Amino acid sequence: MAVREAEPVGSLREIREAGLDREDLLGMYRNMLITRGIEERGHILYKQGKVPGSFYTGRGNEAASVAVATAMGPNDVGTPIQRDMGVHVTRGIEPWRILAQYMGRVDGPTRGRDGNVHMGDAVLGLHPMVSHLPAMLPVAVGMALAFRIREEKRVAVAWCGEGAAARGDAHEGMNFAGVRRLPVVFFIDNNQWAYSTPTHFGYAVEYLADRAAAYGFEGVVVDGTDVLAVYREAKAAIEKAREGGGPTLIESLTLRMEGHAVHDDAFYVPKELFEEWAKRDPIERFRTWLRENAELGEEEEAEITGDVKKILNDAARRADESPWPDPATLEEGVFAAPEELDTPHHK
Repeated sequence: MAVREAEPVGSLREIREAGLDREDLLGMYRNMLITRGIEERGHILYKQGKVPGSFYTGRGNEAASVAVATAMGPNDVGTPIQRDMGVHVTRGIEPWRILAQYMGRVDGPTRGRDGNVHMGDAVLGLHPMVSHLPAMLPVAVGMALAFRIREEKRVAVAWCGEGAAARGDAHEGMNFAGVRRLPVVFFIDNNQWAYSTPTHFGYAVEYLADRAAAYGFEGVVVDGTDVLAVYREAKAAIEKAREGGGPTLIESLTLRMEGHAVHDDAFYVPKELFEEWAKRDPIERFRTWLRENAELGEEEEAEITGDVKKILNDAARRADESPWPDPATLEEGVFAAPEELDTPHHK
């Protein structure tokens, strides 16, 4: 079973056949802008000393994260990691709550228990990671197994980076999912650097998606800066899983356009590589496509940009007004109460 290299999307007609209309496309563009804006605001908050610990971003990854989340169904679940902020935005976590999360405030998704990106909202089908490494892959596989046992047409989406894919949890999760043909889609964010380790020191195959054949399911490689190509492949894989077709491994090729975290200046990445991938900025690429194929004019673009700016300004103000958690509540919410589990994602 050879890996398949996905072609770019050619026309608006092809997108319509994939189930997206013009409003959907503009919504994806808007979510990509919000995603980058949240991380840019978070970076400023970090420099102001308002974000404890370190700070991670997914600059250059906005297309892939927004596309996959758009392809998911309302009752599907996912385990996005630190480069996948667009998943949280697209699934409905408000920007102000994300900024409050960064600052460790009570209105963040973890209610001040964590001041970083280990976040999610179970009501929206997003389950917080316990680690950036692929510890959540077996969790997603477990959820997919539950869907199979309950005979529910729901799908779990599991993310990891190319460096994390070298760990045993990734192998165990994919192997089990392949054997049981579970409704799960594995999405690898291959940003070419596992911290400072380049990909050629991380795996010997040409593509990580080549590994899928060993587990008995399809592997697909897609340009992670092409939001529409990622959407098409993610949609097809999710619907195949939903109908009993088993897992798919999608490898999204991008470049991490900043260091591993804010403390890392990425001196080890060749300058020429940054310059090459900057020309493929996913937001600029999608903006150009919308102008050429979906009649996005300057006035409408300015309106979208202005609306996003207002959302982010309001988010920063509201997050800064969010209180600190009360130390007296430290032991609350450690275990989930039954009523908290009465959501479509836990029935």
